[in-house]
Amino acid sequence: MSETQIKSKEQDSRFSRESIEGNFNKVRAFTHHLVEPLEIEDFVIQPMENTSPTKWHLAHTSWFFETFVLEKFQSNFESLHPQYAYFFNSYYLQTGVPFSRAKRGLLSRPTVKEVFEYREYVNDQVSDFINSCDDQTWEKASNVLEIGINHEQQHQELIITDLKYLLAQNPLLPVYKERKEIDPGVSSELKWIEYEEGIVEIGSKGDEFTYDNEHPRHRTFVQNFKLANRLITNEEYLEFMSEGGYERSEFWLDEGWSKVKSDLWKAPLYWFKRDGSWFNYTLSGARAIHPNEPVTHISYYEADAFARWKGCRLPTEQEWEYACGNREIVGNFVDSDLFHPTPLRNSKGEIKQMFGDVWEWTQSSYSAYPGYEPLPGALGEYNGKFMANQYVLRGGSCATSRSHIRKTYRNFFHADARWQFSGIRLAK
Repeated sequence: MSETQIKSKEQDSRFSRESIEGNFNKVRAFTHHLVEPLEIEDFVIQPMENTSPTKWHLAHTSWFFETFVLEKFQSNFESLHPQYAYFFNSYYLQTGVPFSRAKRGLLSRPTVKEVFEYREYVNDQVSDFINSCDDQTWEKASNVLEIGINHEQQHQELIITDLKYLLAQNPLLPVYKERKEIDPGVSSELKWIEYEEGIVEIGSKGDEFTYDNEHPRHRTFVQNFKLANRLITNEEYLEFMSEGGYERSEFWLDEGWSKVKSDLWKAPLYWFKRDGSWFNYTLSGARAIHPNEPVTHISYYEADAFARWKGCRLPTEQEWEYACGNREIVGNFVDSDLFHPTPLRNSKGEIKQMFGDVWEWTQSSYSAYPGYEPLPGALGEYNGKFMANQYVLRGGSCATSRSHIRKTYRNFFHADARWQFSGIRLAK
């Protein structure tokens, strides 16, 4: 890389040392904000293999900076504890064999106190590195630091979703954080917005931070389609349930119907009946189902069955991104401290609720874009190795940071996943 290129990048405020350090400190502090309401016992438990203890998330995000920045770019770096690389690696096999994912909740040691000390140690080391490394090292490391910052934001979302699943197992239905009463919103008729067929460009232009799975930008053809102007609400989903949605196999994919029968699905995750009325567990405790809130904690199978029941389908991710256009990213994100989807507040305008509240299932399988190239080395395991048997979700949720989402962002989960804040937008 030429000196001119290096100078050009240094002049870019996004990659300045001041900007990277500021974002690093802000994101690391927000993680601490999210765990502040917890008791010591809440940090350690792992209720299922797909979730991780909060303590592990705190340590793993520190391990990421230690492994991919400090160890790689500092010749004299010394880890606080050599076994942390084993305990807190997730799935990066090129960096070593990780501790069993299913047994993370058995790690009572290192203690929560020691994990926080580990975070402070990494914070200090990263800060020193940012301010002392030479320009050529910074040219390479700044990109990885930016990935690490966004990686921590992903784990902030997992802290919230994993913690909700954990607390929901407790018959006390504990309150993580009291929530102020919100606007009841409006009941808005579902309308259809038409989009004409044509060749459209999908994927990132490369003018902002993105993951490798959002590249390369490419052309694709979309047929004429219609997209619902808003998300599906609890009231609409209750109608599906009351008309036997979970008892009628004709609406379900075969694997989905098997999950309904084997796991005894009767309603979205966290829903339960009390005195004949439906309630759901939220991070502010048990609350009566609000009819105007977007339905959430829905698997792909449930979203697909609901769409079939309505005589519709789920959108493709290409349709979703095309419909998104250049809309401003506004919505209910984790920054609001509500930790739950909110009702539609304004029925004016065309398409609404594209960002925040709930991740929107698409019918698109998670696969590589034409010409996709993963990042080199171990960071290439970040996204590409998961491109099988999963579906794409778009738009972010109430557990996503506002600064983390963009219209090209591709989230992905298995079809039976329900513990994420996932919901439904219909297409025709």
